[in-house]
Order: sequence, then C-alpha cells, then structure tokens
Amino acid sequence: MPEITLHLARDIFDLWERTEQDVSRAALPPPFWAFPWAGGQALARYLLDHPERVAGRTVLDLAAGSGLVAIAAAKAGAAAVTPSETDPLALTAIKLNSDANSVTLEPTLGDVLGGVATGNDLVLVGDAFYERPMAERLLPFLERARASGAVVLVGDPGRAYLPRDRFDAVARYDVPVSRALEDADVKRTTVWRLP
Repeated sequence: MPEITLHLARDIFDLWERTEQDVSRAALPPPFWAFPWAGGQALARYLLDHPERVAGRTVLDLAAGSGLVAIAAAKAGAAAVTPSETDPLALTAIKLNSDANSVTLEPTLGDVLGGVATGNDLVLVGDAFYERPMAERLLPFLERARASGAVVLVGDPGRAYLPRDRFDAVARYDVPVSRALEDADVKRTTVWRLP
C-alpha cells in the first residue's frame, strides 16, 4: 500500500521462533503485529478508497497489530483513532508506524472485549476471526457496538470463524500476502459490514 509506511519483520520464522524462546514473553501472544495480515490490508485499502466512511468519526481499531488499519483511518480523516491491543510490543510497533506516517493515534493496551462498546462512531477489525475463542468474544462486542450506533467493518480473507451470514459484503480485494504465513501469494479478501 503506497500511502502507508510500515516497519515490519523481515524474517517471519526467525522472529516467531525468537519470541517463543524468550521467557520474558512467555505470557504474551505471538508477534501478530509484525506482519501486514490480509484482512487488515483490505480494510485499510477500503478506508483510503472511501474516506467519506471515516472522515470526522471517532474510530476504535480492535486487534490493531502494526497499526495499519488505524493509520489508514487517520489518513482518511478520522477525528480520533484508538488502536486497541493486548500485546505491549504491538503498542511499540503502532507508535513507530504512526510516527513514520505522521499521524496521531491514541493507543490503548488491554482486553476491551468484555467492556462497554459505546463511544465510537466506527469500529474496525482487520483479520481477527482466526480462532474460535477470539470470534466468540469479538462478535458480541461488535454487536453491542452496532447496537449503540457504531458502524462496524471487518476485513477478512476467509478465516474459518467469521460468521459470514451475520455480515454484508461491501468490497473485495486481491491482497498480496506472505507465502510463509498464508500458503499463497495473494488472498481474495472481503470487507464486511455488520448490518
């Protein structure tokens, strides 16, 4: 994505192995923040292509990873963007990447899925329906956010746990991905809206 600069991992397997071996990170998740996942790329592209969907809105980006989607929202004119993450290293990546793109983000560390889902005009999720426990916690939060008036958008490349029957497709993109992560060079990825 030419509009956005990201600091990312060069050697996927080396980083993954090093984080698994580092005892100080034993309780932290794998380095999902070090790669541009397909769902996030599609959602970022959608926001940049449709700035009217985000301009002037308060935005929450769940499972923000590298900050790609949050940065796209800020570049598209969001009034305020809060990338939310549970991994402290992801917050470092978000800070580096937001600085590289000259955007202001208001990151938060912690699990927000059990909390209040109000106060945002737009809730974004890029590629987070990759496992059942995450999906089972994420969907109720998104439904509460939608019920409170937020627009909910999800970028997903066909992960097993996204309940597609609960969403409407708004855009599709062919997204370049790492063969080492996805077993493909390109993933057909959909941006979904919770009606």
